[in-house]
Amino acid sequence: MSILQLLLIIGGMMALMVIGYTLVAGPSAAKASQRRLDAVRYRHSENTDTKVESQLKKAIASRKPKTFTVKGSGSRTEALAARLDRSGKKWTVSQYLYTSLGIALFIAMLMFLRTGAGLLSLGIGLLVGAGVPHMVVNSNIKRRTAKFNAKFPDAIDLLVRGLRSGLPVTETLGVVAQEVPGPVGAEFKGVVERIKIGRTMEESLQETGDRLGIAEFNFFCITLAIQRETGGNLAETLSNLGDVLRKRSQMKLKIKAMSSESKASAYIVGALPFIVFFMIWWINPDYIGGFFVDDRLIATGLGGMVWMSIGAFIMAKMVSFEI
Repeated sequence: MSILQLLLIIGGMMALMVIGYTLVAGPSAAKASQRRLDAVRYRHSENTDTKVESQLKKAIASRKPKTFTVKGSGSRTEALAARLDRSGKKWTVSQYLYTSLGIALFIAMLMFLRTGAGLLSLGIGLLVGAGVPHMVVNSNIKRRTAKFNAKFPDAIDLLVRGLRSGLPVTETLGVVAQEVPGPVGAEFKGVVERIKIGRTMEESLQETGDRLGIAEFNFFCITLAIQRETGGNLAETLSNLGDVLRKRSQMKLKIKAMSSESKASAYIVGALPFIVFFMIWWINPDYIGGFFVDDRLIATGLGGMVWMSIGAFIMAKMVSFEI
């Protein structure tokens, strides 16, 4: 093994340790300690300027509307836990990390036994170990979000019928939790349970909206919050919202149909070089085996993969539309 390969392996291991530390580490202890010291200073200081500043901050805080902390904004570990929760599975952060590490080691050992190239095997193992679990979680999140959006307009219609029949809002939320199957019923059930233990409806809905990260549900939360402050016919407002959400879903399907051809072309163009490479390697390993042992060919192959990734990213952005 050459010095260059050894340095690259050491650098990769150090980068892996830094990434692992940033995933596990929580908020800064120094900043938390400074905030506690500032709080003590404002409470117990005899300085006139400090007292005035403290009273001014209290007055401003009392005039501000109540803010909510988005779930997952505290640390990387909390953000990862929030992503796993959005997938609808009972996965934990430790299970996710151990699975990623196991896949990375398995792929690295398999590639090393096949090619004998330690650096390339380590790189491919890390790439697959980090990418495959991430893609699986994203797939589950998208599938659950699609199921939620498909049933959410029906839940709003059920809310509208309950309100027009004279039921209060909290009772109609309970009816939705019982009658609508899938993720919609499960999320509304959580909202109803939080209301029963003393939380306000606004806080319960906002907590669910921050956890889900779905625009349609955030529209619903904003609609209820505005109606509670301004008044008006809530049933009519929710009926209009349900109509808007259905039109939004139809627009998404139309865009998906119009961009399907471009997406298929991007998949073919992006996958074709890798398919040809592995086919040639499988048929004649000696012909293309230099990419696993020669430093120059390894660097060339990695550079080509980087450029292919950039091209795939650009094509993905060109065919993705936000509504």
